[in-house]
Amino acid sequence: MQPRVAILDYGSGNLRSAQRALERTGAAVEVTSDPHAALDADGLVVPGVGAFAACMAGLRGVGGERIIGKRLAGGRPVLGICVGMQVLFERGVEHGTTTEGCGEWPGTVERLRAPVVPHMGWNTVEAPAGSRLFDGVDPQERFYFVHSYGVLDWELEATSPHIAAPLVTYAVHGEPFVAAVENGPLSATQFHPEKSGDAGARVLANWVRTL
Repeated sequence: MQPRVAILDYGSGNLRSAQRALERTGAAVEVTSDPHAALDADGLVVPGVGAFAACMAGLRGVGGERIIGKRLAGGRPVLGICVGMQVLFERGVEHGTTTEGCGEWPGTVERLRAPVVPHMGWNTVEAPAGSRLFDGVDPQERFYFVHSYGVLDWELEATSPHIAAPLVTYAVHGEPFVAAVENGPLSATQFHPEKSGDAGARVLANWVRTL
């Protein structure tokens, strides 16, 4: 059956290009702010562009953090993109102001430590062995980034030998930062797969195949 994907519309994100990119994978895609539609879909995509605080305000406005939490509690897949990845962490710090995030992962979103900020353009990533998102993607492929903030320190470690540790992909701009995470039903990318050509299309197709 054709997988059903909802893109959460909370006033932030590149919704239509993400919709078109996901439709090309064969998914039936709906852009919605309706919580029932977001909960019922096979997969939920949380986009995001701009400031962490503004995105969190928009997300809370549609009950997005509760939708994400309910889906994950039921093992239902969620994919965050760009700031939609950042808001999954505990907090974001911008211009000295700390904003609480969704708290699905520990950690802080902070300004990149690099000679040139924002990080805008194409970059390779280093994916771990066993990654499903990057299955079949050549390590030399490049992905499109546009951001001034990111997660520099991954803080969640496996607490039991019986629980698989999250798979964390890194990229480097000045210093290494988290470029993608795969953690059970919760996945996320700092780059924009919908703007990353064939490599990004492969990442999206790989995610849709897990639904």
